[in-house]
Amino acid sequence: MNSGEGLKVVFMGTPDFSVPALKAILNSHHKVIAVYSQPPRPKGRGQQVQPSPVHAAALDAGIPVYNPLSLKKDDAARAQFKALGADVAVVAAYGLILPRDVLDAPKYGCINIHASLLPRWRGASPIQRAIWAGDDATGISIMQMGEGLDTGPVIAMRDMKLNGTTTTPQLHDALSAMGADMIVPVLDRLAIDGRIDVTPQDDAQSTYAPMLKKDDGRVDWTKTAAEIDQQIRALNPWPGVWTSNGDARRIKIVHAQLEDMRSHESAGTLMDRDGRVACGDGRVLRLMQVHPENSKVMDSFAAINGGILNIGTVLGAA
Repeated sequence: MNSGEGLKVVFMGTPDFSVPALKAILNSHHKVIAVYSQPPRPKGRGQQVQPSPVHAAALDAGIPVYNPLSLKKDDAARAQFKALGADVAVVAAYGLILPRDVLDAPKYGCINIHASLLPRWRGASPIQRAIWAGDDATGISIMQMGEGLDTGPVIAMRDMKLNGTTTTPQLHDALSAMGADMIVPVLDRLAIDGRIDVTPQDDAQSTYAPMLKKDDGRVDWTKTAAEIDQQIRALNPWPGVWTSNGDARRIKIVHAQLEDMRSHESAGTLMDRDGRVACGDGRVLRLMQVHPENSKVMDSFAAINGGILNIGTVLGAA
């Protein structure tokens, strides 16, 4: 297929999720003329200042990188962006608000790779929210950006099924690869047609995926076993899901498993040495791996033997 003249692309992204899409465009006949990414920040135990994954990938490819703290408030940064003369900007988990004059600066505007089936899960945490809510499917939406939060019309969409074992790291990697696979054909079509066919979103069907907070990880054992299992699979590794053994010490639940059995114990009761816990609907969730404060990750049997978890205790009780 003749995919037309290559487009001049500005890529805007920050985390690991965005890197495969950047590399896909770099490996195409389109030309990445600049990359925008969040400024380098302290990371890791040593808190050494490091560039973002997208920034690092751009440096490896010899692409100039820009790190404005804001595009909304920085007149010089906006002028610099406009002066690039891009045909299109591709945005993937960039993390900064793009004001109207930035959205309109490229010839064909700005298009966004979003990790959900829009209009479901607009916002900052669509991957985690899809798992936490027990959705049967999620996917990638490529959309034309407007000033609203993920409200723009959709250019392309692809779905994937979820099951009762999908975790956030697994889904993150699968959707990252899916977005990378989808973006170049969209750019090819744009290069040939000089326009983008779009489908407006149905705002009445929208749901919101707010940024995650540390306290989102607190387990409420009165919830159903399935809901708690979804929370554990969604919120690891961050913010992590945690409970307590009746004291002030937090015990993170790294991995759990739904059991095909029921209990009449009070919700949150640790039932046996295998780490089975009664949940609010009478079903049982088995703690497979836990991470106590100031300790290492261990199985529940080791935690019980070490007195970190106590059989008969109602977990989470103050």
